[in-house]
Amino acid sequence: GDRRMATCKFALVSPERLILSVDADQVDLPGSEGDFGVLAGHAPFLTTLKTGIVTVKAGGVSSRIYVRGGFADVNASGLSVLAEKAVPEAEFGPAIAASEVAAAEAVLAEAKSEEAKDRAVAALDQLKTAVAALA
Repeated sequence: GDRRMATCKFALVSPERLILSVDADQVDLPGSEGDFGVLAGHAPFLTTLKTGIVTVKAGGVSSRIYVRGGFADVNASGLSVLAEKAVPEAEFGPAIAASEVAAAEAVLAEAKSEEAKDRAVAALDQLKTAVAALA
């Protein structure tokens, strides 16, 4: 067939299950060093993820998945994401949002050092941004 655009194999897994496995045109990820996009043929690298939204474009359809933590591994065979927690947009309702916020607020409440507090505040901000985007 006429493949105008190269795709890369993309898989996103959480500890519970495989969330998505698809030939993607582009994947946008919330990297801990900043958001980044991956296209076919991207140079290999490994990065950690912050709380946010992974956007997958495949066959003209865009899907979004909430992720909290984990890492992305870009290699010759494609891109794989191992997330601490991952919830497809369709399943991300108010109850999940509330439990994620409660967990993030608990981490903040237990933070002892300034550095831990800063990290917890940042994580809570990232979470609220993600929740707002999915709402």
